Amino acid sequence: MTRWPRAAAPAWPVHAGFLVAAVTAGATYAMAGPHLRTQIFALVTLVPIATFAGALGAGHLIDRRPWLIATAGLVLLSVSFAFWSDWVPGHHLGRAEGRAADFGMAAAHLLFLIGTGGVLRRHGANDVAGLLDAALFGVCVAGPAWAWLIAPRLTSASTPIGSMLALADVAVLAAVLGALARIGRRASRARGPIAYLLFCCGATLAAHVAAVLTSSHGSATLTAVLLMMAFLTIAAAPIHPAAPMVTNPDRPAREATGNPPLLWMGAALCANPLIAAIQAVRGDASASLLLPVGTMLAVPLVLLRLQQMSLLRSRAERTLAHHAHHDELTGLHNRRHVVAEIDRALADLSHGSLDEVTVLLLDLDGFKPINDRYGHRAGDAVLRTVASRLAGAVSDGDVVGRIGGDEFLVLRRRGAGELPARAAELVRLPVEVGEALVQVGVSCGAATVRRGEVVDRDALIGRADAAMYAEKSAHRLLVA
Repeated sequence: MTRWPRAAAPAWPVHAGFLVAAVTAGATYAMAGPHLRTQIFALVTLVPIATFAGALGAGHLIDRRPWLIATAGLVLLSVSFAFWSDWVPGHHLGRAEGRAADFGMAAAHLLFLIGTGGVLRRHGANDVAGLLDAALFGVCVAGPAWAWLIAPRLTSASTPIGSMLALADVAVLAAVLGALARIGRRASRARGPIAYLLFCCGATLAAHVAAVLTSSHGSATLTAVLLMMAFLTIAAAPIHPAAPMVTNPDRPAREATGNPPLLWMGAALCANPLIAAIQAVRGDASASLLLPVGTMLAVPLVLLRLQQMSLLRSRAERTLAHHAHHDELTGLHNRRHVVAEIDRALADLSHGSLDEVTVLLLDLDGFKPINDRYGHRAGDAVLRTVASRLAGAVSDGDVVGRIGGDEFLVLRRRGAGELPARAAELVRLPVEVGEALVQVGVSCGAATVRRGEVVDRDALIGRADAAMYAEKSAHRLLVA
């Protein structure tokens, strides 16, 4: 009997199970007494631990280490709720008191986020810049939300440490929300479980806001229900049929490109200090140094983004430099580079630092019929194979280039030696094109100039070209 979850199974049982569990838990909690509410809440915190353990045991979750780290965070969170059972019912969540419970919950959240980050790392590997931008957006949104929605409603029980923890929690959750939304938009195959992770993060953030808004009056029912929804959504993620695609996408996402958002990064760094300055000018009672200090949460993201921009620029410069001197199809040097190298070699010869300079021109025989019969893709495959064989035939210091079509050039700072015969032998070896084997010949012409001779580049290439066409004519006579 096949065990659930299965990768090929439909997703609707997971969605239906989540809805039933959410409605049941919310309604039961709302109607229960205080003592029973604590038990219901504790029971809900165990549900994701059970689903994670079941999915790991069934082999549904691959790349187990990050999933185990995330599960450890859930276990720590459940233990924290069991140890500080009055944290939610007693309205301690949202008061920013800086109690040991706040540190315990923050440590559990951090451990879970580390595991989740490891789970999603492959989806973000080709979109680091986009993820950093999305996280920065979240941090920018968190600043105004803290300044105008949360901070003015903190009670007198709040402490600087507790406020800093609360601000950090809100900023991190907002940043993770932005990053998850970015990943979910690009990872179509894993969108289901990622959506559950996104909803979990959103419900947790909403619970923080609800706790603050109701901390001075009202009950903590809404906060508790939102946290239970967060636990149940995260419980659905590992048993979703697409959960294996979260850590092992079937194909890597295309690397994202775009203009560097310098204005956006500047806004990310200036937003919180600007809000604090406005509060100070207006004399708001909630104004403090906490918000400018909270800007430090955005600084690492900005620094990472700047580093990413620097890496992208360096990579682009290397790519441009490579394309300026290399043939795009074969990877050999292009005509421009080869010509420049010939000029340098002839200059060294005239200065007496070289004794000989040799140019070999090679032109493929029988290449056009392959193009005509098998198509240009087959012709390109032949050219790449020939280029690889020529590169392997030469010695250190030799320069190999493709100068156009099916013509290749080798520059040697010595005599030709056995290279023409060795190159011809390698080129004539069969080449596999699809299910067929094809074969091309080669005509090679060599021209050598020695110290004391005055020959320019065009004359040297002309000698090699004449020798190559003489050999090609000889080949034609033999075939005739």
